[in-house]
Amino acid sequence: MPGSTRSAEMARRFADAGHDVQVVTSQRSGSSIGRPAPHWDVSTEDGYTVHWCHIPYSNAMGFGRRVQAFFKFAYDAARYAARLDGDVILATSTPLTIAIPGVYASRASRCPMVLEIRDLWPELPIAIGALRNRTGIAAARSLERWAYRHSAHIVALSPGMREGILAQGIPPDRVTVIPNACDVDLFRTVHETRVSIRDRHEWLGDRPLVLYAGTLGRINGVSYLARIAQALQDKAPEVQFAVVGDGAETNEIRSLALDLGVLDRTFHMLPAVGKQDVVGWFTAADVVCSLFVDLPQMWMNSANKFFDGLAAGKAVAINYLGWQADVLATNHAGIVLPPADPEEAGNILLETIRSPARLVEMGQAARRLAIRDFDRDKLSRQLLDVLNRVVNP
Repeated sequence: MPGSTRSAEMARRFADAGHDVQVVTSQRSGSSIGRPAPHWDVSTEDGYTVHWCHIPYSNAMGFGRRVQAFFKFAYDAARYAARLDGDVILATSTPLTIAIPGVYASRASRCPMVLEIRDLWPELPIAIGALRNRTGIAAARSLERWAYRHSAHIVALSPGMREGILAQGIPPDRVTVIPNACDVDLFRTVHETRVSIRDRHEWLGDRPLVLYAGTLGRINGVSYLARIAQALQDKAPEVQFAVVGDGAETNEIRSLALDLGVLDRTFHMLPAVGKQDVVGWFTAADVVCSLFVDLPQMWMNSANKFFDGLAAGKAVAINYLGWQADVLATNHAGIVLPPADPEEAGNILLETIRSPARLVEMGQAARRLAIRDFDRDKLSRQLLDVLNRVVNP
């Protein structure tokens, strides 16, 4: 399925290690509409069991509707998860409302809960203006403190997230950083998939490709890439931009690209695809982008596309500062683009693309970094160790 695959990949590895893994999650597809609520399905995936609650959800929903879906899932999942009777519960957020069924099931089963924080809430909704009401902000902060207080241990996906958690008074020994990960094995057959993608799209062929593959939400600011495409259209018409994904801003980005005169010329929009299919796009790319709107709160993110770019052995381009920018600079694995200057960003991109040797060196450095520091197998063992220590102190 499109989107984050961290939970699926971790669950598979836990099952391979001999554990009984039960995943309680939502089925977000349109097939949920019109079905009795709550409606649950059960399936077996790669050695673990998935319990699907049918709740309509999409990034294209407004913030209010999404919050309603979060609380609806929290209510239904709490009672359902409590019946599964595990030894430890891993509640992975966002949204932070996931702590509600986690804590409920933890108490009902008399077992500890580990809370995994993939984005700091409510800092991000507040920063982008989605959460403005004083009462709502106070309630969200209260939920944050409550979730931390009822967690036996907390896993943060970046050093910045860890600092945000510690700022709430949580002892350092209760917080572990385990970032997002690279599926290095998934990107081994590079040449065949690269050729396949390029042959299927006439506009691409052997031209340089800058790729963004991910959510087109308001916080991602992918319209920035359309403006870079416009800046380069005359001076480097051979450079192609591909956006693979869907989200709340899909139509806005398409309209902007049309107005800028780059849509279906040098800027191409394709629907979201699953992880296996997106591998082809990453291997076909010359530069892979991870983008966000210009907010310091986003500097602590741990975006999947950043790590997929490393795993694919590609030069990674980001438009924000923080720990990922430091990683790229220290390891010479990519470039940092100015978030407020698409013209200058285009110049930096073009200089990189027109230096084949530099592109190769960055790609090799990215792949080394993926294997050495962010290999999924290694990080899954670290997460499993946290769970084991919570169960057997």
